[in-house]
Amino acid sequence: MCEATAFLLKEKLEEKEESLIMNSVDKIEPEQGGIRLVNIFGEQKFIKGYIHSLSLVDHKIFLKLT
Repeated sequence: MCEATAFLLKEKLEEKEESLIMNSVDKIEPEQGGIRLVNIFGEQKFIKGYIHSLSLVDHKIFLKLT
């Protein structure tokens, strides 16, 4: 499977905290003011943020709020 898991990345001082946003992400669509995530089941979430980084080998998407 090629789906990814999306996390919200929060940095506190020198520590990084990851919060799960969505599993089985199939599509990432840029939209006005943020990012729309769509999983393989058709569920959608809109995040007012941006892509911070991707880990393709680990199938992880890291987002930050704007």
